[in-house]
Amino acid sequence: MKTILAAAAASLLLQFSPVAAQAATLVANISIGKQMMTVSENGFVKYRWKVSTARNGYVTPTGSWSAKWLSRDHRSRKYDNAPMPFAVFFNGGYAVHATFDLKRLGRPASHGCVRLHPDNAAQFFSLARQAGLANTRVVITR
Repeated sequence: MKTILAAAAASLLLQFSPVAAQAATLVANISIGKQMMTVSENGFVKYRWKVSTARNGYVTPTGSWSAKWLSRDHRSRKYDNAPMPFAVFFNGGYAVHATFDLKRLGRPASHGCVRLHPDNAAQFFSLARQAGLANTRVVITR
């Protein structure tokens, strides 16, 4: 009887645990060498997308950051007002964002940001907004 009561109490406690404990953990793992981004949510791979990172003469930083801010219709102040839709900023002016230069996806082409197909960028932007910036991680490796 004590075992049944303990199991019932544990079940109730899990159902009413704080919402923060249920918050999604979103991770974007970007491989510069493979020009690929793998998106995982709560430890499960959800998407694998081609990206473009920095071309010769530019740098995509490597490391791990939490997302800092989102901008749905961002335009670059540094590069001639270039469009950066669905931007998820993670390190200063570096962001994961959409590109319209689709033929270059899968190879280096950017000034340092991580470029995605617009549909994929919109999906990642939405996931980051739902998970929350503090729960969204961008990891870039060589």
